[in-house]
Amino acid sequence: MTQPVRSFAQFSAHEDAKTRLRSLARDLAIRALLLTKRPGRAAGGIRFPFWHHVFDDERADFERQLRWMKRHGDFIGFDQAVALLASGDKIDGRYFCLSFDDGFKNVLSNGAPILDAVGAKAMVYLATGYVGESDPAKLKGFYDHGQLLIEFMDWSDAKAWLAAGHEVGSHTRKHACLAALEAGGVRAELAASKADIEANLGIDCRHFCAPFGVAGTHFDRLRDPRLARDAGYESFATGHRGRMGQSGDPFFLLRDHLLAKAGDHQLRYFLGD
Repeated sequence: MTQPVRSFAQFSAHEDAKTRLRSLARDLAIRALLLTKRPGRAAGGIRFPFWHHVFDDERADFERQLRWMKRHGDFIGFDQAVALLASGDKIDGRYFCLSFDDGFKNVLSNGAPILDAVGAKAMVYLATGYVGESDPAKLKGFYDHGQLLIEFMDWSDAKAWLAAGHEVGSHTRKHACLAALEAGGVRAELAASKADIEANLGIDCRHFCAPFGVAGTHFDRLRDPRLARDAGYESFATGHRGRMGQSGDPFFLLRDHLLAKAGDHQLRYFLGD
């Protein structure tokens, strides 16, 4: 592929039959579980839904998802959510705190207008070594299969994102799997990406998200949050699902991954507690 991916249809075209069948089976299982399990409204807490992209053919579904969340709770910014968790105070409301991993350009071009329309703010975690990257070979190398060319934000895009009232955090410089690095390598990634953001955007970079996001597989559960704290971050986001309640740990943020195509039944299942 020589042209940037514009649609989810293009993005998912490389998937093999096994992956497609697994996604279908998962969706059918969720539908079946919802027949007997009706998630109720939790007394209070914060859910951290996150996405990677909002392609052209995902805009309507992304807006549908945000409006579902707006009907079932309130949006809250990242700084506010982390401060609330760190305070240890009781969380009386039901909140959704939104984020995007990687820093694809379509999050700004397609996602930002929809966020504005529903009155929501979001965090984007930048893999700073890819910001403004134009080399097709490097861009295709972002995914292991090397088949997709996806545009990343440049620093002017990131400034526009901030100007719209959104937030920016670190996703390492190289989109690194922290578990594959020695402690010194992790420190270098944490420091370099933080410095990139602060130098180019003139802000304090306070929040970090581990690429890939699974403890024990992609990051060291004990080591890496501690190193992030030592580097000056105030939170460490993961890919583990769940609701964050009173005294939840900002250095092990639970987040719920979503694709914009996910139907309301999946939102009820994953977020409807």
